[in-house]
Amino acid sequence: MSYLTNIKQESPLIFNVMNEVATNFAANGLIAIGASPAMSHTPREAVEMAQHADVVVLNLGTLTEERAEAMLLAGKSANESGVPVILDPIAIGATTFRTTVIHEILSTIKLAVICANAGEIAVLGNALDKTVSPDNVLAENDPAIAKLVAKKYDTIVVATGETDVITDGQRTILCQNGHEMLQNITASGCTLNSIIAAFVSTAEGDMYDACTRAVAGYGIAAEEAMKRATGPGSFIPAFLDQLYFLTDEIIAMQAKLNVMEEQL
Repeated sequence: MSYLTNIKQESPLIFNVMNEVATNFAANGLIAIGASPAMSHTPREAVEMAQHADVVVLNLGTLTEERAEAMLLAGKSANESGVPVILDPIAIGATTFRTTVIHEILSTIKLAVICANAGEIAVLGNALDKTVSPDNVLAENDPAIAKLVAKKYDTIVVATGETDVITDGQRTILCQNGHEMLQNITASGCTLNSIIAAFVSTAEGDMYDACTRAVAGYGIAAEEAMKRATGPGSFIPAFLDQLYFLTDEIIAMQAKLNVMEEQL
């Protein structure tokens, strides 16, 4: 599937209700691969923006009452318009307010993808009580937990960690692309959600494969960036450069994917 080729040709509109820490980086990441970012968190335009978008991303980063309202409006509007919705449930369990908003989204909005770190996915799967920050990750990314969450919410789950897990509840793939430097910059997970959204916009029905290719491509870009960077400061521009130069052919050649056999 020519995801990046199609993204560059079609320039899909990705509407992000995004936290202010990640807005600039996520927008630049989308532009780098050829997508068109829209970043807004006011409820007054959430419905219209979602209707016109190709994919909607709901990011729970710097959560406010206004952002919560905007996310619920955008998600419901997207569902009504047949627009895929991606959720990043950042730091679920850290506070009552945050957790309540996330569960309201989960109970009222049909999600195409949930993308979060292994710790956040573990909270959704009731394997962990809470996460205290966006960087609260588990040492082990258990595919069984991600699979349980995918089945529970009838969605694709991307659980990130040293090894990333992508599952739709039936099929499961492990991805070992990436670099630990992604942990040393802010908004790397948020930007991954937006990149996944761009791939999903051209999925033509196979969003599971789109998510897999997006995760692998993102990790490959990080690997290539670290061949040129010396630390987090030089990594960020190098990473954006590698997203810009990323192709479907590079992903096909360099993806480190392991398809898990299903347990009967």
